[in-house]
Amino acid sequence: MKGTAGEASPVSTRVFTVPNVISFARIACIPVFWILIADEDTTLLGILAFSLIVATDWVDGFVARRTGQVSELGKILDPVADRLVIAAGVIALVARDAYPLWAAVAIVARDVAVLVVGGLLLAGRRIRIDVRWIGKLATFSLMTSIAWISWGTLGYPLAATALVGGWVMFAAGIVESYIAAGVYLRDLRRTVAG
Repeated sequence: MKGTAGEASPVSTRVFTVPNVISFARIACIPVFWILIADEDTTLLGILAFSLIVATDWVDGFVARRTGQVSELGKILDPVADRLVIAAGVIALVARDAYPLWAAVAIVARDVAVLVVGGLLLAGRRIRIDVRWIGKLATFSLMTSIAWISWGTLGYPLAATALVGGWVMFAAGIVESYIAAGVYLRDLRRTVAG
């Protein structure tokens, strides 16, 4: 994720940058892991594809900073890609009975609430809120937990270990994500009042 308060890289208005292409590619891969997860014969491949796509979360931001290709679009596109990948993953896994509905709702409801409240407060304004480290940590924890819990639920090798690790990461990630939501809403209030 690219936006942080202390970012040194200049920000451009370019659309076609390598980091933005990576973010678009991550979004474009959603139907691939969705279809693979939905089919019992390819669910394992689907979980592996989902894991690979979520593991590339850091790549676009890293490339943007290293190559000086930080862009306004990228600062929005990267976290949007994360949210879409997570939402699509949990929906596919719930439909496949590999992930509990209540846990998926806990994750997706927070993202929807932040998007709706943030969208209403920022509607018509040229204001953007930077991604915070707690948000990055929450995203990593939740992405990891989704893959591990699903792996364990479906009984793949080391299922018990995956379930324990997955639920530990879920507990940490859901707390982190709701703390991050509070931080973002505080930032929004300050920016709008500002």
